[in-house]
Amino acid sequence: MGKGAKGKGRKSGKKSEKKSGKKAGAIASAVSAEEVKEQATEDEQIAEHEAEAVEEIKDVVNALRVGKGFVLADVDTRGTPGFTGDKLAGKAALKACETELSDLLERLFAESTAGGRRSVLLVVQGMDTSGKGGIMRHVISVNPQGVKATAFKAPTKEELAHDFLWRIEKALPDAGELGVFDRSHYEDVLVVRVHDLVPEAVWSKRYAQINAFERRAIAAGTTVVKVMMHISKDEQGERLMERLDRPDKYYKYNPGDVDERSHWGAYMEAYQAVLDKTSTVGAPWHVVPADRKWYARLAVQQLLLETLRGLNLQWPQADFDVAAEKKRLAAS
Repeated sequence: MGKGAKGKGRKSGKKSEKKSGKKAGAIASAVSAEEVKEQATEDEQIAEHEAEAVEEIKDVVNALRVGKGFVLADVDTRGTPGFTGDKLAGKAALKACETELSDLLERLFAESTAGGRRSVLLVVQGMDTSGKGGIMRHVISVNPQGVKATAFKAPTKEELAHDFLWRIEKALPDAGELGVFDRSHYEDVLVVRVHDLVPEAVWSKRYAQINAFERRAIAAGTTVVKVMMHISKDEQGERLMERLDRPDKYYKYNPGDVDERSHWGAYMEAYQAVLDKTSTVGAPWHVVPADRKWYARLAVQQLLLETLRGLNLQWPQADFDVAAEKKRLAAS
């Protein structure tokens, strides 16, 4: 084939690529437009059902709390404990409670401006794809003011040079803050145990160390809320496949997640040990069935609401003469 033929082939290829690109773009736009339309319809339905959906919320907190004799394997990961509605009602209930959650978080922050020392720590654990990130986007985002979110990755060299709780203590919320741990100190009795990263003689002592650490945090004014997002292996497989099927989800995919699936049984044993040894009166665990994303988000929201309501948060009193300030402002 001569140079001219090669050149013609390249030009033809470029035209073909352009056409293909335009076609893909058109399809993507059509899909996007359809998704927007569907979302708008759903939003309207949710708005119509907010009031009645709240009535479907029962005792979510007690339904999820880990007590004596709790068996993780008995949990239905598609269940909706403490909620009697369907998916639409669940989304409507979540929306209906956003204002109260936002208000309570602002009260917590406001209290600290007057010297209050209280804070809340939400610990979120779970296997990959269990919905930990969705909690931040769909629950916590209603009021990001005063939120201190920390995603714990594999420890750095500096962190490994210290006790395993060193980096955790540094990330604890300050007064008035809601701290959110995406993974946490529990990785040091989960992944460490499953992969034999340290001797059993080392990690087996950490349950007691964790309990002592949480007692200190509670004594200092932090209310600890611990959540395990419990997803089934089948559901995880479907969510991972979705990430491979959608280019806009590639960034979420980690090939290592597939390798971890071969250790599923070991992880469930490690989680059972965590629940047995560290669900305390002051900091109990709550296991949230996570195969239904809408329910998991609603459940965590309700756990936070119940916690914040229990703090009986009040707006701080003015430390100035309100009437005098009104006069000064009017005259200015």
